[in-house]
Amino acid sequence: MNNSTQKKFRDMTQQERLKYIKKKTKLEDKEINLFINTSIFDFDEVNKMIENAIGIFQIPLGIANNFVINDKEYLIPMATEEPSVIAAASNAAKIVKETGGFKAKADKSIMIGQIQLVSFNSNDTHNIDKSTKTIIKNKLELINIANTKSKFAQCMDMQIKCVNDESINNLGPMIIIELLIDTKDAMGANVVNTMCEAIAPKIESLTEGQVILKILSNYATNRLVKCKGVFPKALIGGDKVLRRILFAYAFAYSDIYRAVTHNKGIMNGIDSVAISTGQDFRAIESGCHAYACKDGQYRSLTKWYENSDGDLIGEIEIPLAVGVIGGITNVHPLVKACLKMLGIASSQELAMIIAAVGLAQNFSAIRALADEGIQKGHMKLHSKNIAKIAGALDYQIDDVSQQMINEANISVSRAKDIIEAINKTNKQHTN
Repeated sequence: MNNSTQKKFRDMTQQERLKYIKKKTKLEDKEINLFINTSIFDFDEVNKMIENAIGIFQIPLGIANNFVINDKEYLIPMATEEPSVIAAASNAAKIVKETGGFKAKADKSIMIGQIQLVSFNSNDTHNIDKSTKTIIKNKLELINIANTKSKFAQCMDMQIKCVNDESINNLGPMIIIELLIDTKDAMGANVVNTMCEAIAPKIESLTEGQVILKILSNYATNRLVKCKGVFPKALIGGDKVLRRILFAYAFAYSDIYRAVTHNKGIMNGIDSVAISTGQDFRAIESGCHAYACKDGQYRSLTKWYENSDGDLIGEIEIPLAVGVIGGITNVHPLVKACLKMLGIASSQELAMIIAAVGLAQNFSAIRALADEGIQKGHMKLHSKNIAKIAGALDYQIDDVSQQMINEANISVSRAKDIIEAINKTNKQHTN
């Protein structure tokens, strides 16, 4: 890819791209063929995965390139229907690559499981205090019971808090017992829930209270990932663009209406990698958005500032519960191929990759917004879709798209006019 005579990845045919991926990764022919075969599941298999199945809804799958994270190069699969997402992430990664790539680190895979203990006598505060002391006294026994339910995950600790009902029902105080569980290379939802359910009867017998919910928390604050990138001023448009990016960040940090859209752009990258690698992207979304308001106001998930050399620094810190074993990662052929393509050794490594893509995506979005506006680049990549919507035939799409780009007028109505003109010219030539 560094050879000037070699095609850029975006200019390759599908076969050329897959040949390149095979050369760069450990994927075998049978795995490469998964990206060509659009019917990798029999309906019976789909029907076992979900209820009331009728088929498969497919999402385009592409590759983000140029990514170097902790001195390792990656080809990153991204599943998304939105134009410009993959190109934007790849372009940002190319800039950071000039400074040595992204630097990232991830916490251990500690998940939180919650057991809700209540008393139907809302004024029974004495029982709340007594129950808390009893649970603390029997902490080691409860942890040991939890650990009988898994051969790989381990309950490391238990903590207790009292939560008052702030809802309209005013049901009084509740004891929340939280298990801190190292789920290793699994996301961990199933094992966390199993451990919570295992100790619930013992908690009830010790306290004479009633356990209501026994469930993991998707707010994985003990499973944070951090990533940083240096964007050289000379490669992003100079002092003026850098300054405008800082103002864009200030807006997102300080105003919730802007912050929501700012963070949506980050999730464009994060979700795309999460989907392609079989992660629970809804859980990731929930955790990230909760973390965005950890100080009481919803803010940017990224931080942007200028260093002493005058270059732009981007940082991201998010809770990220991901896994490379268990769940769909064990059964979905394409997910397994995408994980193998990444060549990762742990869930922490996957978390760092996902965070880096989120940061790269955010840079490209705010640079476009602060410089030329988001629509110019987005619509340029969207122009082929516009041409197709307007009725362009396959052999006409590239010409219609290019003319709209040249005119800076990308719209269905303009595409229709161009198609009409092309058809008219072709008709004259045939006559």
